[in-house]
Amino acid sequence: MDLADLKVKEYLDVLQSDAPAPGGGSVSALSGAQGVALMMMVADLTCGREKYAGFEDVCKKVKDQAVGLFRELTVAVDKDTMAYNKVMEAYKMPKESDEQKEQRKKAIMEANLEATEVPYQVMEVSYKALELAETMIGKCNPNAASDLGVAAVSLMNAVKGAWLNVRINMPGLKDEKKEKYYMENGSGIYKDAEKKAAKIYEVVLKEM
Repeated sequence: MDLADLKVKEYLDVLQSDAPAPGGGSVSALSGAQGVALMMMVADLTCGREKYAGFEDVCKKVKDQAVGLFRELTVAVDKDTMAYNKVMEAYKMPKESDEQKEQRKKAIMEANLEATEVPYQVMEVSYKALELAETMIGKCNPNAASDLGVAAVSLMNAVKGAWLNVRINMPGLKDEKKEKYYMENGSGIYKDAEKKAAKIYEVVLKEM
């Protein structure tokens, strides 16, 4: 079952069930995908209109670059759930013999690495999307300005949610260097994303 292929109601039914996945990681990726989709919509509502001809280049660039970001975040909705399932499967591996214990330990570490990397990538992609959204401030159809603001909110929610998932999986890495890498880089992305999202939101709000 691919979550991205479900109808909204079907997805929500799966989400609200007692199944541990999909969970916050998939929701974060979906939030990011929705944010990018809104950016693309704003670009489409601007491009090709004589009144906003001066914004054409900016919005075309956003639309072209957003396609790949949208695809990555949409795929991540399922990748996060699959990563979580791998972690659960690893913990269920037998641990009777020394060899089994070693295999189980290795599988758990590899699964936790993937479960950390997927939301970290969601953070990276969502931040790239925020950078694009920032270029549209004052350079898009003003009638869709609120949509640009909601896009920024959705992308920041994606960053925040993904960061929580990075943090909760980091201890399972059992690798100080990797933990340091994710901690330092993830914190940096979070802080920069927060500044950009706040800037976009505040500018849009002032124009209301």
